[in-house]
Amino acid sequence: MSIYAVKTTASQEQTVASMIANREEKKVHAVLAPESLTSYVMVEAEDTGVLERVLEDIPHARSIVPGESSITEVEHFLSPKPDVEGIAEGDIVELIAGPFKGEKAQVQRIDEGKDQVTVELYEATVPIPVTVRGDQIRVLDSDER
Repeated sequence: MSIYAVKTTASQEQTVASMIANREEKKVHAVLAPESLTSYVMVEAEDTGVLERVLEDIPHARSIVPGESSITEVEHFLSPKPDVEGIAEGDIVELIAGPFKGEKAQVQRIDEGKDQVTVELYEATVPIPVTVRGDQIRVLDSDER
C-alpha cells in the first residue's frame, strides 16, 4: 500500500477527492485534499494500476505524479493548525464573533494548549481582560511585522 499524488485542475481538488472516495474501490484506502496543497490530491492505494482505473472517468483529474510518497511526507497535512498560530502578545486584533464582535483589542496572553487568547479591549474605560477562542479574532496589526 502506497500514497500517490494526483495532479488536478486548480481549485478542483475537493471535487476530485470526493469523486475518488465515492467510487468505493476496495483497493483505494484514503483520499486527502489539503487546502495548503493546490492542484494535488493525495491518495492511498494498493498500486498505480488501481488508481489509473479509478481516475479514468473522473473529470479534472489530470495524472498520477510518478513515484510514491511516504507517510512522513504527508503527515503534516493531517494535524490541524492551531487558530492562535501567528498571533503574538501585543498584536492589535479585532473580535469577529461573540458579544464583543467588532471591538478592537490588544493581545495580552496566548494559551496554545486551549487555543485561546486573552485580550484587553481598547475602548473600555476600565481595562478588562477577555478570553476568546483563537478563531474569534482577526489580527489587524502585528508587532512582528
